[in-house]
Amino acid sequence: MGNWFQHTIVATGRLPLFCYFVALIVAFIATRINVRLIRAKIGWFRNVSVGEMHIHHVVFGVVLMMVGGVAGFIVSPGSQVGTAAAACVFGIGSALVLDEFALILHLHDVYWEEEGRTSVDAVFIAVAVTGLLLMGLRPLTWDYGTLLNPAVLIIANLALAVVTLLKGKIWTGMAGLFVPPMLLVGALRLARPGSPWAHWFFTKQSPRKMAKAIHREERWRRPVIRVKIAFQEFLSGRHDLPSTRRGRRHT
Repeated sequence: MGNWFQHTIVATGRLPLFCYFVALIVAFIATRINVRLIRAKIGWFRNVSVGEMHIHHVVFGVVLMMVGGVAGFIVSPGSQVGTAAAACVFGIGSALVLDEFALILHLHDVYWEEEGRTSVDAVFIAVAVTGLLLMGLRPLTWDYGTLLNPAVLIIANLALAVVTLLKGKIWTGMAGLFVPPMLLVGALRLARPGSPWAHWFFTKQSPRKMAKAIHREERWRRPVIRVKIAFQEFLSGRHDLPSTRRGRRHT
């Protein structure tokens, strides 16, 4: 195990990325345990407040990301301990920020509401992308074995990625940055019914396609989504509060 870590992580210069990856996961799990204990009112776990103002942990995350980011610039490139420490701090800050991604997106505290699942999706995507980078994969570097200009391929792949994401296929779009043929499949297939693409091109112009997209969503994607939500809520707690614009719901 030691030899594998030395040759695969340290020798390849991926130690900071590995530290970021581990810190991101550990900090996210620790944060979710903490907020679930606060929600259940167990022990001394309570919200952080100054007077009547509740301080969300995204605030601490932003500060830690700034500290870790600046430290990464000023630490000597030859100092593995320094760069690893900076990466850890940045990873912890990233976990705190991404855990409240839904709050930033909606500009409203939806932590335990249905919209709050967006935060968990954001963390999962960050972990998945970092894991792929840690494995040595690099985005948009797929070798097609052609004589096409690499710059043209990159632009084409980025265009396909945009189309795939607009069609609501987030995971396909993210994975496709590392395996571009997936982008071609995602861009050509039918958009998801709630996606911007479906709203722009299906609602009025092609109601038949919208009906087909809804049918596919109900038949094939809903069961997968239910499994994903069950797994997410096993780790992060249930997001079962109704959507509301009033009151605080979260730690």
